[in-house]
Amino acid sequence: MPTGTEEPKPRVEVRRSKRRRRTVSAYREGDRIVVLIPASLSRRQEAEWVETMVARVERAEARRRPSDADLMRRATALSHSWLDGRAVPASVRWVDNQRSRWGSCTPVDRTIRLSSRLRDMPAWVVDYVLVHELAHLLESGHDARFWAWVDRYPQAERAKAWLDGYSAGARLEAGG
Repeated sequence: MPTGTEEPKPRVEVRRSKRRRRTVSAYREGDRIVVLIPASLSRRQEAEWVETMVARVERAEARRRPSDADLMRRATALSHSWLDGRAVPASVRWVDNQRSRWGSCTPVDRTIRLSSRLRDMPAWVVDYVLVHELAHLLESGHDARFWAWVDRYPQAERAKAWLDGYSAGARLEAGG
């Protein structure tokens, strides 16, 4: 009986190929996992391979996604590298309820939250968002002093442009 805590099963698309003889492969495409199999496989073999390949893709994705503890370690390292070690968060964690912002910081209790939408983005983009939120522990607003801290991160401009482009693309996709 489901407890409500299990991860939802991913959508799976199976693509059979007459040219494919022995190999089976799988990859993530948007919100689904595509499994490529030889057309000659039976339905039972297909089901076995789908289970195996979905698990393989999910394991690989999990290895690439930092945990909350990984985020805290990364934030500490970034603070030392770019903020003279002055930004010391009490906690850094992923959250699923941020849809309109990439991250948030509450300077009073020194907590930082990153949108789980960042999990599949390049590490240098996640690092930029972490540096941005860490800088709020030093300067609460978005004034020149704040941006001077953020801009110490060498990938800041590139990451801002990447996030702007991603956001623009998401708006276009949502609009049809």
